[in-house]
Amino acid sequence: MDRLEMFVEELEYINDESYKKVLLNIINMLPEYWLHEAASSTGKYHPEYALGEGGLLRHSKAAMRIGYELLNNPCIGDKYTAREKDLMLMSLLVHDGLKLGDPQERYTRFDHPILMANFIIDKYKELDLSKEDAKFMGDVIKTHMGPWTTDYNGNEVLERPKTKYQNFVHMCDFLASRKCLLVPFDNNSKISV
Repeated sequence: MDRLEMFVEELEYINDESYKKVLLNIINMLPEYWLHEAASSTGKYHPEYALGEGGLLRHSKAAMRIGYELLNNPCIGDKYTAREKDLMLMSLLVHDGLKLGDPQERYTRFDHPILMANFIIDKYKELDLSKEDAKFMGDVIKTHMGPWTTDYNGNEVLERPKTKYQNFVHMCDFLASRKCLLVPFDNNSKISV
């Protein structure tokens, strides 16, 4: 199955046709491991659907779907423009695209939010994305870890979310990592609802 087939539903969540092309460009540029690795090597921080082969992919899809559902609620979604919604949803799908670094390392890179944000910002022309939109995506991706900003040695590495956009993306990623919230997937890593 090619990458376009793997993300048919997720591409439909994006309203702007040019953003759909950008998202597909990003998807096609991400390392192969993003499609196959588990979201958590230990299983401590993610629900069962995000473990094992393809877990990181399922976690990414779940985070985007949670965002999509929330933004379709007028009490939440009406606070954002169509552009902001599309960019946040795109960011949710690819937020962990470089979780193991590039080139791939054995363990999660603590600074993976920064790596992914820089990837979008550095490649904005290649992705056919405006500089302003790349900065928006980078800003929400780099803070997706929320309050978990210090690495294993106690060094402050990541920024906390400050804007409503950063907080929204963090919230969706956080919800997708909760063991009590299960998103049903079929055998092809498609959400089956």
